Amino acid sequence: MSYVGPDFEPPRPPRHPLRGPLTVAVAALVPGALIGWLVWQTVGDSGGDAQASPSSTSSPWGRPTTPGASDDGKEQPGGAGGTGDSEKPGGSPSASAPAASGSLKGKVVVIDPGHNPGNFQHTSEINQQVNIGTNSKECDTTGTATNDGYTEAKFTLDVARRMRTVLEKEGATVKFTQDGDRSWGPCVDERAEIGNKADADAVVSIHADGAGAGNRGFHVILPGSVHSGAADTRPIVASSRELGERVAGSFLRVTGSAPSNYIGGGTGLDVRKDLGGLNLSTVPKVFIECGNMRDSKDAAQLTSSAWRQKAAQGISDGIASFLKK
Repeated sequence: MSYVGPDFEPPRPPRHPLRGPLTVAVAALVPGALIGWLVWQTVGDSGGDAQASPSSTSSPWGRPTTPGASDDGKEQPGGAGGTGDSEKPGGSPSASAPAASGSLKGKVVVIDPGHNPGNFQHTSEINQQVNIGTNSKECDTTGTATNDGYTEAKFTLDVARRMRTVLEKEGATVKFTQDGDRSWGPCVDERAEIGNKADADAVVSIHADGAGAGNRGFHVILPGSVHSGAADTRPIVASSRELGERVAGSFLRVTGSAPSNYIGGGTGLDVRKDLGGLNLSTVPKVFIECGNMRDSKDAAQLTSSAWRQKAAQGISDGIASFLKK
């Protein structure tokens, strides 16, 4: 991505590299778990063709084990830009009316469409520092874009709206952090606060990555255990991991897109401690990077309306699975 944003930084080397026999054991287990999943979940189109790197101890999309505490981020920044879409200033989080029936009746889901199409016109506002518990970061960023100019902000809002339709049909009450109803933002701390105030049963932040060409696939970002300043994720680490594992599994099954070949060691999962949107959350929350906008093959999927519908369905299925447990 062409920016260093508040919630996305180039990844750092693993803090606790695997050593000795453990490395060999994990290298054997991770690909086997992924292959087993793919054989079991035989529905969904064949999408990404990224190759998994067997170097993670996370259990791919199963029941949660012990919460992790490593780092990750958007990688190899490429050019980013906003769009000139006109947006009304201000605005408040939009919410659906509670559904009368459905398997998710009584459940509240907050969807956070990453970035805002108008952010690029408000650089001074989005560059202001906000407290994310562990330190201060910029309010927000513009997001990335494909080489042809399709922006991450447009992608995230489109997928979020499709998700709302799916989840409302199942009876959930759906709230957005922004729905094209404000000229910029909200800042990352406000995005977390919206989910907290809604007492959401689940929050998912939608994104697309901006890594270098050849880096492909999706990954779900989980909160690490943080207890510093205004941030205390300890109560939500385990539940957020389960939410993330279910979202990752359903996303793979429905879209056919492979887990990231450059983050997460082939598991499609990664853990961060420096994201304001996660650090400040008091309810189960994850981010999903649906693909890499800077890779031509991933970009072809991300710009496809049919594929975005699959992405929305896959994420929604994962949320529903988590809420019905």
